[in-house]
Amino acid sequence: MSPRHFLDIADFDRETLRRILENASAMKSAGRDGDGARAKLHGTTVLAMLFDKPSTRTRVSFDVAMRQLGGQTIVLNRTDMQLGRGETIADTARALSRYVDAIMVRTGPHANLSELAQNADVPVINGLTENSHPCQVMADIMTFEEHKGPIEGRTVAWIGDGNNMVASLMHAAVRLGFKLRVACPNALRPRADVLDWVEREGGDVIVASDPEAAADGADCVVTDVWVSMGDADADRRRQLLQPYQVDEALMARAAPDAVFMHCLPAHRGDEVTAGVIDGPQSVVFDEAENRLHAQKAILAWCLEAA
Repeated sequence: MSPRHFLDIADFDRETLRRILENASAMKSAGRDGDGARAKLHGTTVLAMLFDKPSTRTRVSFDVAMRQLGGQTIVLNRTDMQLGRGETIADTARALSRYVDAIMVRTGPHANLSELAQNADVPVINGLTENSHPCQVMADIMTFEEHKGPIEGRTVAWIGDGNNMVASLMHAAVRLGFKLRVACPNALRPRADVLDWVEREGGDVIVASDPEAAADGADCVVTDVWVSMGDADADRRRQLLQPYQVDEALMARAAPDAVFMHCLPAHRGDEVTAGVIDGPQSVVFDEAENRLHAQKAILAWCLEAA
C-alpha cells in the first residue's frame, strides 16, 4: 500500500482537508493529554525531520506535535546527512524508510520533496519548499475559522510577494471554497503553473497589483516577509514591495472585524507596521500555535491514527 504523503493541499479533496481540520480543532480542545492523544502513536513511532533551511516554528511545532501524539523525533540538518556529501535524495529516502515511520522535510527546490516522496516507503510531509507551504496554510485556515467561523464563501486578501504561501493559499481557496484576492507587483506574480491550475479548477482567485482593491471588505488580510532565505535580490525586492506594506490605513479598508495574519518571522516596518501586527486585529500568535495542532492532525492522518 502506498504511503499517505502530505505534499500539497491541491492533492486532497475538500472532505479530507475538512476531516484533518476538524481533528486539529478536536485535538486542541482536548489538550495535550486529552482524548488519548499520547496513545495515538503508541510511543514507538519515529518522525525524521530533515532541514535544508533554518527553522523555529516548523522544527519546534513538529517536534512537540509528535511527542504529544506519543511518538519520537530525530532532527537532521544538511550537515548531519550524507546528502551534504553527495548521496542522492532517492538513496536517503530508501535508507530512512528502513529506520523511521514518517519524514518531514523543509527544503528549497520542490523537486527535492517530490524525489523524496517518490522513493520513500513511509509518509513524507512538506514542511516548506520554494513552491508551497501547506502545513502553514492549514494552520491559517484553522485560525481563521476559530475567529470568524467557516471560511467557505469568505474573502481573504494577500498583500505582497506572490510566493510559496500564495500558492498554498490558492490551493486552499479552490478546495475549501473561499475567495482569494492577491495584490502583488507584476514582477513578483505567483507562478504561472499555479495560476493555470486555479483557472482549470474554477477557483475564485483574482491576482492584480492594487493592494487597496484587494483589501477592500476582506475578512482577513495576510502578508509575509519581503526577503526570504535564499533571495539574492533583497534591495530590488524591497523597492518593488514598498507600496505593499500592510499598515493601519490598508487594514481599515478591510471589514471592521477582519483579522490580520502573518506566518512569522515578521519584519516590523517592512511588510507590516508594528501597529497592525501588535494591534487588536492581529492573530499571528494564535496562527503560530495552530501550527502545532494542525500538524498533529496531519501526522495522525499520514500515519492512519485518525
